[in-house]
Amino acid sequence: MIRLNDITERVNSYLYLTDTDIELLKKAYVYSAKVHAGQTRSSGESYLSHPLEVSGILAEMKLDMSSIVTGLLHDTVEDTLATTEEIDTLFGSEIAFLVEGVTKISQLPYTTKIERQAEGFRKLILATAKDIRVVLIKLADRLHNMRTLEYLPETRRKSIAKETFDIYAPLAQRLGINWVANELEDLSFRFLNPEEYVRLASLIEERKKEWGAHVDEIKNIINGKLEEFDINAEVTGRFKHVYGIYRKMQSQNLEFESVYDVIAFRIVTNSLRECYEALGAVHSAWKPVPGRFKDYIALPKGNGYQSLHTTVIGPLGERMEIQIRTRAMHEVAEYGVASHWKYKEGKLDSHGTYEIYSTLRQLLEWKDIKDPTEYMEAIKGELISDVVYVFTPQGDLVELPTGATPVDFAYAVHTEVGNKCTRANVNGKLVPLSHQLRTGDTVEIVTSGDKHPNRDWLKFVVTSRAKTKIRSWLRNEERTQSEIVGKSICERKFKQHGLDFQAMLKNGELDSALSELKYKDEKELYLAVGFGKTSATDLLKRVLPTDKMRPGPEKESRIEKIIQTITGSSEGGVLISGYNDVMIRFANCCSPLPGEQITGYITRGKGITIHKNDCPRLLDVDDARRIDVEWDSNFKPQRPARIVVMCADRPGMLSNITSSFSSSDINISKAEIHSTDMDTAIGTFDVVVSDLEQLENVMKSIKQVDGVRSVERMLEWERV
Repeated sequence: MIRLNDITERVNSYLYLTDTDIELLKKAYVYSAKVHAGQTRSSGESYLSHPLEVSGILAEMKLDMSSIVTGLLHDTVEDTLATTEEIDTLFGSEIAFLVEGVTKISQLPYTTKIERQAEGFRKLILATAKDIRVVLIKLADRLHNMRTLEYLPETRRKSIAKETFDIYAPLAQRLGINWVANELEDLSFRFLNPEEYVRLASLIEERKKEWGAHVDEIKNIINGKLEEFDINAEVTGRFKHVYGIYRKMQSQNLEFESVYDVIAFRIVTNSLRECYEALGAVHSAWKPVPGRFKDYIALPKGNGYQSLHTTVIGPLGERMEIQIRTRAMHEVAEYGVASHWKYKEGKLDSHGTYEIYSTLRQLLEWKDIKDPTEYMEAIKGELISDVVYVFTPQGDLVELPTGATPVDFAYAVHTEVGNKCTRANVNGKLVPLSHQLRTGDTVEIVTSGDKHPNRDWLKFVVTSRAKTKIRSWLRNEERTQSEIVGKSICERKFKQHGLDFQAMLKNGELDSALSELKYKDEKELYLAVGFGKTSATDLLKRVLPTDKMRPGPEKESRIEKIIQTITGSSEGGVLISGYNDVMIRFANCCSPLPGEQITGYITRGKGITIHKNDCPRLLDVDDARRIDVEWDSNFKPQRPARIVVMCADRPGMLSNITSSFSSSDINISKAEIHSTDMDTAIGTFDVVVSDLEQLENVMKSIKQVDGVRSVERMLEWERV
């Protein structure tokens, strides 16, 4: 366990600590030890080890004294009887704010995991908007928790690792703190895919032993070339981190032995001029690989990262990546936003960089999204790290995620440009709106006042901004049309009984009935009727005696046939409050299983479709069309599921895998196996299961088969 003296020495290496500073650190240490007394971690260690380690990580980031002290105190308000007011009194308002900003919201009564996750992250981003140190402390907290994750139960390990991989590692990357991002990725990978992690880590260790002398040889060659060009620089060589290599293997469909540039060399110079001179020196020693040069100095990444990247053919015919940057650029590359630790009233001073804040401003933009699933999807979309750089016709630079289209570009320029986008010209040529942009493209958007977003755009746009704006427009349009339809149905139904619906609304005759149906005004009623959530007859029954109800016309209007909820046979297994004998369909896009949280969605003409709560398709529909549903515990339907298994391509593998299905009493309805050209086989199994637990048990059983590398459940929206 790190000691307070270690932290003090670490901080003293970049800050001059006064006696007052040292006393403050000691005071925070004693206070944290006192309030956490008797508490232990899952590892059995004293709980005090955690705040000490977090404070030590913050010192590695070279943060200010307030951040280091907050590291010692960050869990006191959440996990002990300490209060924010007490922290304020003892350590001041600045530290109290930082502690409060990092404190989780575990005590709040959110009903689902996604709600808790969304609200926790929403709170973090709001606090970070006031002081960026909040997110840095949170990242340090998450990093130490990931380092000790093996002591938690497997379910918790998987859940925390997935959240870290999806949110915190990309966030660290976008903030430019590369060493934190890389370690979070590796740790997440270790717990999400342990077999593959161990296999790759051992292969990398073997390669390190083999290439140790070779790395030194290449460094000597580079140093010799730099001397020829009279360049004073520092040269280092390093192996890429485990997940970085795995990502390259997956994206390029390679085996480890075929990944040549697992070693990267870095040249750190004293000036910008020397960066380009060093590039010339490197290219004079080895031939560059065409298309593998990137100038992030002229075009910095959104997180402020600057460097020259080139890939060359090394002395043994291997590919080597070489990065060239100045010392100042290197500081930003390693520590990102944390390299600007000089704060004034909780804000970066004039020496800071506003580009660093761009990611946080974008994250803050989605703070008002109410749906937790949509909010988390928007956040993940903003944290995509791979980008392309394109230009407006005026020469302004726009940064977009890889795979972005002209529609994404249009919404990045302005919401109205996106909403009225009709066609696009890229480099002077007309292209489809689904065209994927490349770095260097010049994009011109042509708009038209009579154009509007198309639902099909959601199939190809990739930015959170575009998805959110398109959905917002479509929902508003759908609500407008449904209000018109609902109003028309109500007026027609009342007219059939000789009643003037609008007059009754104005004189208050319908107030009591609307209240009984729990609608605050007529607009809510129109929406409910228009979406098929209720009928005008329900309202009519509350204002007209039964004996005065006239029989309806023999033929229903076409529009009422569309709106009416269809009744008939049901797939069963689901209880829906307020609906009897209603047709139920299970969505193919997410294939919900008993045991998973579900939501009903009222369709027009097809009854009610059951989706998983986190199904992305639900993001495209209005909340007014959703209804609460639950699984019927007395009846478990047999539901289809698809499992994809990646394994070694060798005799007996298929037999061993299918034995796991048989022993779990699971029937395989369809199986497809194909081999790759790298001694790997991929098997896709369509099965029938009774619930989520049965599926998870068989997946766990398959993972234990020797030679199996990964087992995943495939959902419809993930299929290519």
